[in-house]
Amino acid sequence: MQDRKALQAGTSHFLGQNFAKAMDISFQDENGEQQLAWTTSWGVSTRLVGGLIMTHSDDDGLVLPPRLAPAQIVILPIHRNEEERTAVLAYCEQLAEELRAIPYHESRLQIQIDKRDLRGGEKSWQAIKKGIPIRLEVGPRDMQQDAVFMGRRDKGPKEKESFSREAFKSKAVSILDDMQQGLYARALARQQEHSQTFDKLDDLIAYFSPENPEKPEIHGGFAYIYCKEDDALEARLKAHKLTHRCTPLEAEKQPGPCVFTGETCEQRVIVAKAY
Repeated sequence: MQDRKALQAGTSHFLGQNFAKAMDISFQDENGEQQLAWTTSWGVSTRLVGGLIMTHSDDDGLVLPPRLAPAQIVILPIHRNEEERTAVLAYCEQLAEELRAIPYHESRLQIQIDKRDLRGGEKSWQAIKKGIPIRLEVGPRDMQQDAVFMGRRDKGPKEKESFSREAFKSKAVSILDDMQQGLYARALARQQEHSQTFDKLDDLIAYFSPENPEKPEIHGGFAYIYCKEDDALEARLKAHKLTHRCTPLEAEKQPGPCVFTGETCEQRVIVAKAY
């Protein structure tokens, strides 16, 4: 996450027959005998929503990858009086209908229109806090020019760009895909920047020690180390407020000495601070 702590993702657990015993889950086998089921548990829970928020969001509010956002585009009608409101809303409704017809991966673009009687700046700021990927401001001048004024959630609130209506329609999906890839690349770069390899315990401890213990700054990350995976491992790591996050399945197995005991280990594992 952005504070360099590890978050446990969706997990799977082998439950054996314990859950089947408690819930009386049985089946008839090929010999006609009743057997208790062997079960697994797969948890993809609200922790993934938390991970999404903590990975991408910023001080201005929520940031959503376009393919996960409930709506990819919000249209913000801007008007000063009832006459302008009627004309601008009609333009926005037509624009929304045209955008909703555009294929977007396995679906079509999802569009919202903010029809509330609020100032344009307030509408825009609320859309930013909600994390809607693209904001389209449409006022009388934009309508006259058959254009839209676009803001992207992955850029600063004041970074906006004008497009003709047809140009935006032709570029909308590519803009969203660029945002999707950009958010992923940014998160991956953060993970890689704060992933380090350690062979000495003192260096590992220093990596996870804040310079100011009274008001700890953001520190640490993922540490790749050799450590003996035995019953005492959790206690060894806990002494330094660390946890064993995972043993990478695809990592090349190169033996090395455990940072705690010196015993030979087959491969490195990942440790980190966690919630």
